[in-house]
Amino acid sequence: MKAKVDKDLCIGCGACQAIVPEVFELEDDGLAHCKVDTVSKDNEEDVIDALESCPTGAIATDE
Repeated sequence: MKAKVDKDLCIGCGACQAIVPEVFELEDDGLAHCKVDTVSKDNEEDVIDALESCPTGAIATDE
């Protein structure tokens, strides 16, 4: 699975980072980004939780 953050939608609330810090982090601009190219199988469920928890719908996956 691949995940990405739409910077135009992200408000930097940090929910994704709180849910799965192995995949998401906030950059210096205060917005989230994916720090991995491919999400490990161990983190896939957490990434889906982060996607569903994002208040602006800024997270997308290829699945």
